[in-house]
Amino acid sequence: MEPHHNPPPSIAFHHHHDGGAGGACVNCGGPTAFPSPPPDPNPNYIPIRAPAVNLPPANNREIIMRTPVPQSQRVVPLTPPYHFQTPVKKIHNQNDIVQFQSSPTCQNFLGFVVLLSESIRSHKLSDPCHESPVVLAIVSVLETLSVYVDEIPLAPQSSRYGNLAYRTWHERMSCDAESFLLQFLPPDLHSATVELVPYFTDSFGNSSRIDYGTGHETNFAAWLYCLARLGVVKEEDYQALVSRVFVNYLDLMRKLQVTYCLEPAGSHGVWGLDDYHFLPFIFGSSQLIDHKYMKPKSIHNKDILENFANEYLYLSCIVFIMKVKKGVFAEHSPMLDDISGVPNWNKVNSGLLKMYKIEVLQKVPIMQHFLFGSIIQWQ
Repeated sequence: MEPHHNPPPSIAFHHHHDGGAGGACVNCGGPTAFPSPPPDPNPNYIPIRAPAVNLPPANNREIIMRTPVPQSQRVVPLTPPYHFQTPVKKIHNQNDIVQFQSSPTCQNFLGFVVLLSESIRSHKLSDPCHESPVVLAIVSVLETLSVYVDEIPLAPQSSRYGNLAYRTWHERMSCDAESFLLQFLPPDLHSATVELVPYFTDSFGNSSRIDYGTGHETNFAAWLYCLARLGVVKEEDYQALVSRVFVNYLDLMRKLQVTYCLEPAGSHGVWGLDDYHFLPFIFGSSQLIDHKYMKPKSIHNKDILENFANEYLYLSCIVFIMKVKKGVFAEHSPMLDDISGVPNWNKVNSGLLKMYKIEVLQKVPIMQHFLFGSIIQWQ
């Protein structure tokens, strides 16, 4: 799958056209110029939005094609005595990425993502699956966070991105995070919250920049991986982690994106599938492997999208993109349009897994925020 080198498409509902009257849009009356986010106080911070950082190398297609398809790997359990600690950032440059990529930690985490993908293979979201008390508790937490959105009204402002009320939501979520986790952690793991809470709170976007992207989504997968490492969730839970937990997480993030106009954390239109997400395309393509009727080109069939988006993550992603982006699909989502020409879902799934490894887990601007402690160890 070849990443497009076009400039990232706008995620606006329409293009703003300056009417010349004080910078007002002739279409909607809104301002055509918006203030930039405040500079990050950390001078070593590499802005995720910097296009020069995100532009893929010319040989990017070859790199992805040469990369072996990531394989599933059972999660290595953490055994007592535990030494939980506040996780910290370790990745600062490309050398750190190289070290991370060759580590057992990276291989095991990526293997966990592959296991999640395999757990949902050829399954609809509504298919019966093992729903443990822990899974149900996590779903309940996500539903509670969705209610918080309903309870926190928008702040009056004219900015296209970044409603300040999101910071109120994020603060409330962060304050309640530990109590959420204590609802389902066994007593001997209560001290693990010092390590689990940072992954959890980083899963829902950045409160200072009011943005969200694949790095935050990866944090949510890392949080689930931590629970697997601790034995809190087990392999029989994996299908429900996708079809119940991740689906609720995705619904919550879409609600946050639309309600508070979160900025995409990165110029992902240059190479990516979506302005915000990656994992639902991996899980969604796995769902459709060996489907009798639906092929990758089926994303262009409106009847299929309308009838099956509630059962298949990949289709629901396409439907959501079409709601928030106007215009020709091949222009605003060139990568997804290219993928629709791949002959079968098995190739789509393996290609996306390779792309996730290269374009997310090997990118300094994304992984500079990733945390390491005693559960996810820096090796």
